[in-house]
Amino acid sequence: MNDGSSWPADKLSALRLGRRLVAEVPASRPGRRAFVDVRPKKSDPDAQAQGEGWVRSDAERSFHLEHWEYERERIAGFDYDIGAVLVGSADATDESELITVLNVWGVRPGLFVYPWESEDPK
Repeated sequence: MNDGSSWPADKLSALRLGRRLVAEVPASRPGRRAFVDVRPKKSDPDAQAQGEGWVRSDAERSFHLEHWEYERERIAGFDYDIGAVLVGSADATDESELITVLNVWGVRPGLFVYPWESEDPK
């Protein structure tokens, strides 16, 4: 049974390959939009693989999470960061801790999409 606390296979693969994922979450008030992003941390072996022209998968990766809120009317423009607020940030040492942080923040893994599928301005 999927209780919403596990990653879809394609998104888990993306994280293990070091790819950023984004989820739109409810904003604190009307006129705002909010996003949580998960950025896998890169390591020396990742840099070496990149230098050799390939991407390294790592099931032991750690992560950095940020929850940002933006003014709705600025989100598509160059000045999206004016009025932006960092609601929270956290580090997760592994995939299990990543799920724990997301649970605390009330964000299900199934909400995450690839950055190009979102309207996250970053």
